[in-house]
Amino acid sequence: MRSAIIVHPNIEASWPFAADYAYQKWSQQGPTELIRLEPTDGRPVGEILISPETIIRLIVWGAPFTEACLDAMPQLKEVVLEERAYGSAANAALRERLQARGVRHYHHPTEGFWGQSVSEFGLALTLCGLRRIPQTHHQIISDPSPWDYSPVGGVGRPGQRGHQYGDDSRFTNGTVEGKRVRIVGAGNIASRYASFVRMLGADVAAWDPFASEPCFHRAGARREYHLDRLPLDAEIFVPMLPLTESTRGIVTAAHIESLPGGCLVVLVTRAGICDVPTLRRRVLADELALAADVFDIEPLPLDDPLLGRHNVVHTPHNAGRTRQANEQWAEAVLTQFLPV
Repeated sequence: MRSAIIVHPNIEASWPFAADYAYQKWSQQGPTELIRLEPTDGRPVGEILISPETIIRLIVWGAPFTEACLDAMPQLKEVVLEERAYGSAANAALRERLQARGVRHYHHPTEGFWGQSVSEFGLALTLCGLRRIPQTHHQIISDPSPWDYSPVGGVGRPGQRGHQYGDDSRFTNGTVEGKRVRIVGAGNIASRYASFVRMLGADVAAWDPFASEPCFHRAGARREYHLDRLPLDAEIFVPMLPLTESTRGIVTAAHIESLPGGCLVVLVTRAGICDVPTLRRRVLADELALAADVFDIEPLPLDDPLLGRHNVVHTPHNAGRTRQANEQWAEAVLTQFLPV
């Protein structure tokens, strides 16, 4: 008896490491076949597999699976049919047939796989924003002046540039320890991020009407019940909710206007949860610093005024898709299969 994994390039365009991870896991448990389809291959699963009658476990990522396919697999016990935008959705009649046959039909959860990747990236953006790491990295490629820490005029002055001090005193800088970190969100990503900065010694508060009380305990964050109060004393402000109809624009212009001057804003989920025009205006006026992986316009035009600014750290929306996130995406279905 065999297991099989069928994957279409449409899937691997988003999850290029998932199929190999699943194949490695299943190969340790018994004979497993991994079939990668060509982009134009629209054959149903029953025509793709050799000896489909021997298959007991099946993952279909992006190929049609019909009732005829099910009839060709009398030994099939468990199956995953990717049902989001890749053309392999199980229709109602097929679902009834699977149930009648006693075939366990598993589904991908809708979230959770990239929580660690995005939250770690958010921490990295925070550190880079505090210490201006990307700016100085880029600057010393062509300009030796950052190596010169001499005070202006050679005379030391309070709060001014001195030996090995390269931070920008106009904005939140230095260590995470002791900073007032204020987070909009306490879910999968935000709670992890909160736990990271809390571990580093930050004073963390979070607001999230969608999260349960245990989320705040996991985060180590004080629960703030009123969003209007959250930005008022923020040194680091982190909107970290997914973008839905209920969260779009939830961080309003008034919230952003209420941020103290010099506050560092960190964005790693979706920019659309904020009033971006107000955020842009304050960043471009040197009132706020920004560390962002997501923007209102993607990709950012090369003439966008945010690019290359001294108070902006920017990356091209790549926080989530690590190899580990791919593996977690696959693991989210593998763990549903019966132990072997």
